[in-house]
Amino acid sequence: MAKKKAARKSVGKVKEVLVVASKVKAYVKGKKCNTSADAIQALSDRVYCLLDAAIKRSGANKRKTVKAQDV
Repeated sequence: MAKKKAARKSVGKVKEVLVVASKVKAYVKGKKCNTSADAIQALSDRVYCLLDAAIKRSGANKRKTVKAQDV
């Protein structure tokens, strides 16, 4: 008998993490602090916001290339 596939719950679309967790943790540890479990996702969410704003700004300047000045 074939096994049934587990039903996936649609909690919401989870975005891919855009930061390297090990690098973030090493940086924070170098500053004599600890990293909480949800800090990496919160930092990644902030990066998404920064990128969205930069994309919007480059579009307002009629460019498809995001430059440092847009960030």
